[in-house]
Amino acid sequence: MNIIYNKLKEVLIAVGPIMLIVTLLHLFFIPLQGVILGRFYVGGVLIIIGLTIFLLGIDTGLSPIGRELGVFIAKLNKPPILILGGLLLGFFVSVAEPDLHILASQVALVTSGLLSRPLIVIVVSLGVALLVMLGLLRIVFNMKINRFFLFAYLAILILGAISAPEFLAIAFDASGATTGALTVPFILAIAYGVSGLKKDTVAAEEDSFGLLGIASAGAILAVLFMGVISGAGEITGDLQVQTSASGTVFAPFLDHAGRVFLESFIALAPIVIMFYVANFVSMKLSRRMIRRITTGVVMTLLGLTLFMLGVHAGFMEVGSIVGYKLAAFHPALVLVISFILGLVTVLAEPAVYVLTHQVEDVTSGYVSRMSVVIALSLAIGLAILLSVLRIMIPALQLWHFLLPGYLISISLAFVAPPLFVGVAFDAGGVASGPMTATFILAFAHGIATAIPHASVMIDGFGIIAMVALMPLIALQLLGLLFKIRARKDRTNE
Repeated sequence: MNIIYNKLKEVLIAVGPIMLIVTLLHLFFIPLQGVILGRFYVGGVLIIIGLTIFLLGIDTGLSPIGRELGVFIAKLNKPPILILGGLLLGFFVSVAEPDLHILASQVALVTSGLLSRPLIVIVVSLGVALLVMLGLLRIVFNMKINRFFLFAYLAILILGAISAPEFLAIAFDASGATTGALTVPFILAIAYGVSGLKKDTVAAEEDSFGLLGIASAGAILAVLFMGVISGAGEITGDLQVQTSASGTVFAPFLDHAGRVFLESFIALAPIVIMFYVANFVSMKLSRRMIRRITTGVVMTLLGLTLFMLGVHAGFMEVGSIVGYKLAAFHPALVLVISFILGLVTVLAEPAVYVLTHQVEDVTSGYVSRMSVVIALSLAIGLAILLSVLRIMIPALQLWHFLLPGYLISISLAFVAPPLFVGVAFDAGGVASGPMTATFILAFAHGIATAIPHASVMIDGFGIIAMVALMPLIALQLLGLLFKIRARKDRTNE
């Protein structure tokens, strides 16, 4: 019961500020229709309950599955098995990721189906699969992570320079969306399982992070490559923001419930089946362990369903309406609210809890969870502020931020402690999870729709990209601070 209470407390602290901000905006600046506000509150309750159950399920179900599969593949000690395992796990986890489907649906909606949902999902998943496979090989063959990221982002830089601006925004958004609530704990667990077999404990600690960042790079490369080989010209799009709604408060929840459950089930099924097959054939875990994992999987499914239902039927709609009304009400207020939303929204990401707790566990408390959370919050606040500024100022383009940002990130990777390099690139994907892919992206689309000179296709997308970028810089700088502190501690001894 104590564990449940602690999880519930964390979730309330995370989701509460967002609900408070929307309530205050409704009371003092931008009144919302009663039905819309009611759906937002119902969605918030579902998110709180679902996220609590989801996190409990992750601890007992999905993370152990990832660790056991990672150890199973690594113990076979055969490169062909590692290559095949990395490809399959990377592809199926990405295809099943709800955040990626949300982004793909929004791209399809804005482009009127020109870039279809299945096309985006499959292309991104192929890129993730290829890079997850290479990332696992990197761990086994001890390739330096900073060199790996240098080569990956040089390729991204080259493809980005010759790709259309629309594909650039979608590519970097996909990098964040593909590492969401389902993918993050699983890929972290795989990396932890594979690296844990190393005899060198320091190397194992460092290599347990970074695979998420590598997977994110795969999503970027895949979409940019699609943009280059497709030869598509300018892609335009538009979005209609409905500031009023008909029907009852509970209608959209009832309409979405079956579909969301099915999507959540499909998200978990391939990985769970692979685990049970591997256990039947070779792993032979104890019955007690299997029962515990099965219970965790059921809890993860239930929690993910409730969480995504709350997001789809409650938060997403309010995000676009708030952005639209704020932009029409007062531009300066948009910037202030954007920064505040960034500070608090990252706390509502379920994957943030998984990553920050694992950082604290792996470092035996030397890197505190709270220090990582504070760095992430400030970074995401600045990211969303700059993204909204880009929408409001026509001369600013996405690459004006991404190019220097990634150059700084890659440079820091050669001076920051290796552990923090892996954590930082993982955090880029972690910070841009379900709340960002829904509430914040919808918020940006609402702003872009309200501003006459802005393009929803070019300016509305790209905000997830900024959210994925800023933690790379912030956490590597945090690593440098810890490095300096460690040197001072050794000097004073």
